[in-house]
Amino acid sequence: PIDDWCSGFFPGSMWLTYNLTGDKKWLPLAEKYTEALDSVKYLKWHHDVGFMIGCSYLNGYRFADKKEYKDVIVEAAKSLSTRFRPGAGVIQSWDADKGWQGTRGWKCPVIIDNMMNLELLFEATAFSGDSTFYNIAVKHADTTMAHHFRPDNSCYHVVDYDPETGEVRKRQTAQGYADESSWARGQAWALYGYTACYRYTKDKKYLDQAQKVYNFIFTNKNLPEDLVPYWDYDAPNIPNEPRDASAAACTASALYELDGYLPGNHYKETADKIMESLGSPAYRAKVGTNGNFILMHSVGSIPHGQEIDVPLNYADYYFLEGLMRKRDLEKK
Repeated sequence: PIDDWCSGFFPGSMWLTYNLTGDKKWLPLAEKYTEALDSVKYLKWHHDVGFMIGCSYLNGYRFADKKEYKDVIVEAAKSLSTRFRPGAGVIQSWDADKGWQGTRGWKCPVIIDNMMNLELLFEATAFSGDSTFYNIAVKHADTTMAHHFRPDNSCYHVVDYDPETGEVRKRQTAQGYADESSWARGQAWALYGYTACYRYTKDKKYLDQAQKVYNFIFTNKNLPEDLVPYWDYDAPNIPNEPRDASAAACTASALYELDGYLPGNHYKETADKIMESLGSPAYRAKVGTNGNFILMHSVGSIPHGQEIDVPLNYADYYFLEGLMRKRDLEKK
């Protein structure tokens, strides 16, 4: 369905493939699947409009100079901004009675994934000249930095706020193993999100936060040799736990960008090693198999029994983006 949080990744993969190959046959496909999402710009009932419109329309603007897409991006940012809670200084991820565990009594749940939606807001300010979007993104990033991270620099999945006062009510998980565990894709979202915040703000504290997340991931005793993590760094049956290629792909893509800002820290070498693993027969499917997805062995949500050890469209998206960023970094 077009209102699913993953709907932008397939058109995004079309744009990335066009960018990587230069083959114009991908253009009409990218346009078709992007423009099918037009109504998403009015979506206000969850926070993932940033993923949905950013991966589709924003890439179309970047790679094919589709200037007519700017209006959709700004409208989507307006929709996302309706979820900003000034009292708490955050964009509310799920409605109070929604989300995957509405029974927990959350009032203003914010998930670390929400860092990935801020790019849409930053771009909307650039397109419109309206600084409201930029300011909301910065406030959300700062509040998340203050409340989502543990002393070891790992992050919680869900932080529930009082929407009026900003008081933290609960720190829990929805997709990780336990409230105090470190869900692998959540750490990837944090690394990617704070790296992107630096791109738009040039505020060094965001680079520092990204480096802290990097240090948590790559000094973790449970990170496998091939750098493709188990679905949760604290899952109880390691090494007999599913891997999450989507977390690895997102991490690699983020590290290529981070290396561009902080060369000489082995970020590119680490990303190259991840991409080498993902490109190997252990993870990359033979053409025509695996439902025509590129990567095998991703995990959606084990607590919900959903999408366990399967291909996922966002794993492919970040793998392709990683390839593009690797190419661009090596051209410099």
